[in-house]
Amino acid sequence: MDATLTTPGQHILIVEDDDGIRTLISTLLRENGFRVTGCRNGHEMRHLTREVTYDLVILDVMLPGGSGLDLCRMLRETSGVPIIMVTARADEVDRVVGLEIGADDYVTKPFGRAELLARIRAVLRRGAHPVDRRERQADVLRFSGWELRTASRELVDPSGAAVDLSGAEYELLLTFLEHPGRVLSRDRILEMSRGRLAGAADRSVDVLVSRLRRKIDHSANEQGMIKTVRGAGYIFVGRREA
Repeated sequence: MDATLTTPGQHILIVEDDDGIRTLISTLLRENGFRVTGCRNGHEMRHLTREVTYDLVILDVMLPGGSGLDLCRMLRETSGVPIIMVTARADEVDRVVGLEIGADDYVTKPFGRAELLARIRAVLRRGAHPVDRRERQADVLRFSGWELRTASRELVDPSGAAVDLSGAEYELLLTFLEHPGRVLSRDRILEMSRGRLAGAADRSVDVLVSRLRRKIDHSANEQGMIKTVRGAGYIFVGRREA
């Protein structure tokens, strides 16, 4: 494990078995003020995540002794930490599966330094609980018995139980709640989601909507709160409450 830490910035864990790529990413991040911890496989990652809380995890898909997709799924069971998957395969299936199980973004090797850094910063901005104009408008958004607490980025179901959301799922739900009853195209959703979904394709939006539906509709007495409008996009039909 490469556990050397530098400046007191946000702390990023890199899970990558290729020493050269891990060193390249580590150097890039340290040069830009981040603290970095590197490891080579899932065993080391599990040990590190038990000991330290990270601001973001960069996770290679192909790892010795276990798939990065399996590790992403494991992290999502216990944590909302932002995750960027890295793969040498450009297959859309890999990207869709990664997003389906909770990754926030996907980068394909070879990648440019500037692109990777921009994606990392975009994901971190969305996960840093920013207090902006929209979040100052209401600390709690209520809908159909649910609560979205914007200060803590928590979703609470009608029974009072917390429901874990990835950063992208939070941004998507916030976008729907701020535009109830309006048909939003996939392009409009990408535009409104404050960059969290930047670079995503239409299929990626569909995957995120599917994930969000499973979380907010499973206990709803009414029909689904997010409706598909054929050829147009999606509309939030849940009941917004004052």
